[in-house]
Order: sequence, then C-alpha cells, then structure tokens
Amino acid sequence: MRRIIIILILLVGVGSAFWWFSRPKPIMVALVEVGRGKVEASVANTRAGSVEACLRTRLSPISGGRIAFLGVKKGDHVKKGQVLLRLWNDDQQAQSSLAQTQVTSSQKRIAEACAVAENAEREAGRMAELRAKGFISKSGEEKSRYEAQSRRAGCDAARADMSQAQARVKVTKVEQDRTVLVAPFDGIVADIVGEIGEYTTPSPPGVATPPAIDLIDDSCLYIEAPMDEVDAPKIRIGQVARVSLDALPNQPLTGRVKRVAPYVVAVEKQARTVDVEVSLDNAEDGKKLLVGYSADVEIVLDSHDNTLRVPTTTLLEGNKVLVYQPTTQILEERIIKTGITNWEFTEVLEGLKEGDRIVTSLEREGVKAGIKVTPENGTDSAINKIKAK
Repeated sequence: MRRIIIILILLVGVGSAFWWFSRPKPIMVALVEVGRGKVEASVANTRAGSVEACLRTRLSPISGGRIAFLGVKKGDHVKKGQVLLRLWNDDQQAQSSLAQTQVTSSQKRIAEACAVAENAEREAGRMAELRAKGFISKSGEEKSRYEAQSRRAGCDAARADMSQAQARVKVTKVEQDRTVLVAPFDGIVADIVGEIGEYTTPSPPGVATPPAIDLIDDSCLYIEAPMDEVDAPKIRIGQVARVSLDALPNQPLTGRVKRVAPYVVAVEKQARTVDVEVSLDNAEDGKKLLVGYSADVEIVLDSHDNTLRVPTTTLLEGNKVLVYQPTTQILEERIIKTGITNWEFTEVLEGLKEGDRIVTSLEREGVKAGIKVTPENGTDSAINKIKAK
C-alpha cells in the first residue's frame, strides 16, 4: 500500500507539473482608460483640394495678330490698367491718323460754310427791308431768303460731316483697343504664351486655345476642395474648417465654409463630388500660400466638449468594446451607445463609465471576449497619453 500511495503521489505531481507548464498563458493586451474630452464630428475631402485666387483671368486679344510689344514677364506684379501686350496695328494707327485729319478738315469746312450762311442770312434780312419799302421785287426778296436757307443747310451738313469724322476716330480707337491687352486688376503674371514676333489668336468658344496671359490676384485666396456627395447635405456655410497643406507641414490653418456648390461634379462614374470653398480666418495666413498648393480640408459638423469618449479604433462591429475586468482578468464584451464620432474619438452615451479600461490591441490573435489576459507594460503610459489629448 505504501508503494501504491507513493506512486499515486508521483503521478499526481507529474500531471500537475505537466498541466502547469502546458496550460495556456494569458494573452498580453494593450488597454486604454475611458475618459472625458472633446469629440468632433467632421468630414474631409475625397481628393486633394487646392489654393485658388478670388480673381484669376486668362487673357487673350479679341483679334489675332503678331505680337509687337510684350511689357511683362512671368512673375511680374502689374497694376490695373497697365498695358501687358500689344499686337501689330500700324494699319489701324494709319486709319486713326486719317480719321483725325478728316476731323480737322471738317472743322475748317464748318467755319467756312457757317460764315457764308451767316452772311447770306444778313443779306436776306436787308432784302426783306428793301422789299418792305418797295425798292425790290418780291422775287428778289424770295431769292435772297432761299439763298440764306441753302447756305444754312450747307453749314448744318458740314457739322454732320464733323460728327461723322469724330465717330470714325472712335471706331479706329476701338479697333486699336482690340489689339491691346490691359490688366483688369492688380495681380501677378502667372503665365505667358507667345513671344515678340509670334502670332497669337483669340480663344473661341469650345476651342481649348491657351490664353496669351494668365493673371492672378494674389491678395485674396481661398481653398477649394471636393467633398463626397454623401457628406454634402451636412455642410453649411459658416461651419468651422481646418486646412492642412503639404507645403506647410504641422501648420494647420483655420477657416470657415463660404460656399457650397449647388451641383454635383461627376469626375468619374464612381466619384461624384460637391466643391466646397473655404475662406481663411486670418488674412496673414494667405500670405504664406501660393495659388495651386494642394490642400486638405476637414469641416467640423458638430462638437461636444468634456464628453465621455473612447478611441474609435477600439470599436468592434455593432458598437461593441472589450472591457477588462481587473478582478478576474477576463475580457467582457459590451455593447455601447455612441454619439458623434470621427476617425480619432467616438462619444459614449451609454454602456461605459469613466475609468473603465478597454482593449486597444484588437488585431492580436486570440483576443476575444471571455479569455484571460494580462495588461502589457506601457499600458499606463498609453492611458496617460489618451487623457492628455
């Protein structure tokens, strides 16, 4: 019996040792403590937006011709009314000189014709006095009166010729203006197509002809970004927006929605977007930007301060989270009621309380409800980081 008891004890010991060393070890998990903070609901652009100018015009001459004068180069700052480009127009200048000469000639004809008319009218007056005294016949008096009327008509005709000559001068001026490009506002020359001596043509409707000069007003800039058509109904003018640019990393800019396009842009069959424009709150920020910079826009739809929240990445399908039970070290699956959310945080309305610890390392193999786990080293630091945010 003694030997049997010893053997049994040895078997139990070996079995216990085997079980102890072969038992499944608790999985290491990362935890985060549920806390309070700010949660924002926001939407972002689907494709890269860009910095645009409030005023930008692509100028082309009204008529085609050879470039005779080019008064600017790329990057030049120009003033409103400054001549940028002029086509060859010597023929029109000759026509203008001819029209001006005709004006001068008409002025002299007016002086001559009107002087003769005045003299004829005075003569007709004298004839009328002589007729009244019976010194001349009625026909003689009528002849002088008709002569005066004829001379006055000649004077009026000369004045009409003068008006016609002046109109011709205006016509030639308009024709010359068709060959000149003038800056419609203060700005920067972004691009020039053509050099002196080259031929340039206007841009007719429906024909993609490059403009002669691309002029940008850099004193007023805004951000334009495409938003998914699903998000467009949530966006309103005046909502807060955050702008980030690749050219200015770690320098977010703030602004507000100033326009939501009233139509959908179908770039591709599967990509339908609505263009949204954002103006910057600080005018000084615009001085850091260049037209054409790529930009991303995040529009804040709603914001709750000091609300209970969890990292969005801790949510499982169906708004479930894995809660760590410190007494048993077992993970418990719990369904929570959520509020507003974004890619970083989700508001918790029901199902959790402040101080609960939930699993963040959901991607690890074997992590599921009901298993025994061990919080990994560094979890406390992760909790502190989430609180700090």
